[in-house]
Amino acid sequence: MSPAASTASQSELKVSTSPRPGSRMAVEIGVPAGLTQSSHEQAVEKLSRTLKLPGFRKGKVPRAVLVQQIGAVRIRATALEELVDNVFRNALKQAEIPAIGQPSVDGGFEALLERFEPGKELSLTLEMDVEPTPSLKSTKGLKAEAESVSFDAARVDELIEQSRRQLATLVPVEKRAAESGDVAVINFSGTFTDNGEAISGGSADAMEVELEDGRMIPGFVEGIIGMKPGDSKTVACQFPEEYPQEDAAGRKASFEITLTELKARELPALDDAFAQQASDKQTLAELRADLEERLKEDAERRNESNRHDALLAALVEQLEVELPETLVQEEIISLLEQTAGQLAQQGMDVKKLFTPQLIQSLRETSRPEAEERLKRSLALKALASAEKIEVAADEIEAKVKELSRGFSDNSRIDPARLRQAVQEDLMREKLMGWLESNSTITEKAPEAEGDKPKKAAAKKSTAQKAKAETDAEPAAEA
Repeated sequence: MSPAASTASQSELKVSTSPRPGSRMAVEIGVPAGLTQSSHEQAVEKLSRTLKLPGFRKGKVPRAVLVQQIGAVRIRATALEELVDNVFRNALKQAEIPAIGQPSVDGGFEALLERFEPGKELSLTLEMDVEPTPSLKSTKGLKAEAESVSFDAARVDELIEQSRRQLATLVPVEKRAAESGDVAVINFSGTFTDNGEAISGGSADAMEVELEDGRMIPGFVEGIIGMKPGDSKTVACQFPEEYPQEDAAGRKASFEITLTELKARELPALDDAFAQQASDKQTLAELRADLEERLKEDAERRNESNRHDALLAALVEQLEVELPETLVQEEIISLLEQTAGQLAQQGMDVKKLFTPQLIQSLRETSRPEAEERLKRSLALKALASAEKIEVAADEIEAKVKELSRGFSDNSRIDPARLRQAVQEDLMREKLMGWLESNSTITEKAPEAEGDKPKKAAAKKSTAQKAKAETDAEPAAEA
């Protein structure tokens, strides 16, 4: 924003503005003598109402006694606090400043207090974050690469097998060794190899372990396979480098394991009776057809999500904006609130989970995600402005009515919030549709399996980080 000034009568403020880096603005304010004097008088009156002295009625303490009891500095500080607050609000209106967040006094409050003299003009400078003005270097002809997701018919069989395993009957096994796919009941205790210390949470009795790859830390399941009920064995393992419990990450460990019981799964027959037990379908053919349709729909949703993510990344590259710290912090808080909600839905005690230390850690680690979300939002806002993309009022009303018909109790719905949410969703749909029509999206080869864990670890959501930091079970699923 270019410097602006406003000068009026003695009772009004003299206001000028100048931009600062980081979407901030300095507001220089000249406060007339009359306002500094009236602010001081109001502070004296306010403090007199709170002071109780023997022999004086409340609010009737003489000024000289009041100053002696409270102190001139406290009175001036109270007056200045009120004055800064009032001139800040009035300056925003007078100069039409799009401020967000709270201002800071240039040079500090104490330095300003030393210069403050009631009855004399006061000049001060306030710095504050202001609404950013995002712009795009280009809107059309963007190029993006999106990973394509194909329907895999083999997934139908995999899902059916998963259902069969869930409905399987566990039967005891006595005469053979443990095999992959069995369920082992074990007693175990673990120590770190480098110092022999017991692993916190690394022991249990009568624990059921599914003997499948990836269920436990590397080496644990592999060590059980081949054991028979009654066998004991020392198994060498190593915690992954990215293991959430920091004191265990990357360290070698030794577990004393006793196999107390072995169970095998008896899978149900693959027939219509299984389909009825596993779903609401009457035949196995109907179940297969339903799974195939759902997987195709899921592939299309993932394709759309990948395209949109790629387009937004390309759009953000064109974005020119300075992010105000106020908005970044608000986005971080929003992420933490969403994380708390997700964990609460999983049955976790959020109040116990979110310690001050965890909150501080999440505030720091979630900043990149918050900044990225903020950039995407501002890029879409800039696109709507540049291309004059709008949502018609009748579209909003039609969608609101459609959604309202699906609510069982409309009295619990806030119409204004619903309309706002509908407007935002429809606007996003229009903007993404416009981007798809005016950009070039090429198909990107799927990532190699070896690269996916690294990328997944780098792009963990705030909820995943919160869950990982509170996971204290060293032998839990990897």
